Amino acid sequence: MSLALDPAAQDLLFREARTANTFTDEPVTDEQVQAIYDLVKYGPTAFNQSPLRITLVRSPEARERLVAHMAEGNQAKTKAAPLVAILSADNEFHDELPALLPHFPQAKDMFFAERPVREQSALLNAALQAAYFIVGVRAAGLAAGPMTGLDFAGVQKEFLDDDHTPLMVVNIGKPGEDAWFPRSPRLAFDEVVTTV
Repeated sequence: MSLALDPAAQDLLFREARTANTFTDEPVTDEQVQAIYDLVKYGPTAFNQSPLRITLVRSPEARERLVAHMAEGNQAKTKAAPLVAILSADNEFHDELPALLPHFPQAKDMFFAERPVREQSALLNAALQAAYFIVGVRAAGLAAGPMTGLDFAGVQKEFLDDDHTPLMVVNIGKPGEDAWFPRSPRLAFDEVVTTV
């Protein structure tokens, strides 16, 4: 059975896409990032919450500060990528729920009054939005290099605050020479799907 999305788009988003390790020096514009966000913001989350926060690291000074917190194997590619984004979860996302969920504004206090509950929900839903963001980068014809090899506490202290939990750093740009590792295996349908 075929999918509604044409095969070329399927390849762009999934089959041919890889985590990029090198990039050309072609810049990634603010307009491109806005177009990516304006597409992926429609991905579903619980209670329509939008806890994902994106910090674009553009200045050389900020890039050096970030590189210092990256794992050794991620430093050179983070330094060289045209654009780097720090993706984090806003643990105070519930403040926006009355506007984002106008038919159920009491959800803010009914479900998210306690900080541990908010943190758990923010982490799950921001991770979901981070996945949408990576697919959105691919939809823009760019490559993403998501990484979790970093000093999370250091990145939080350097770029965020106590209300924001870093999830990952994503290098973004046009893929460079030898950008991809060979495709790693994936589990087959029967290894993943169970019918009850």
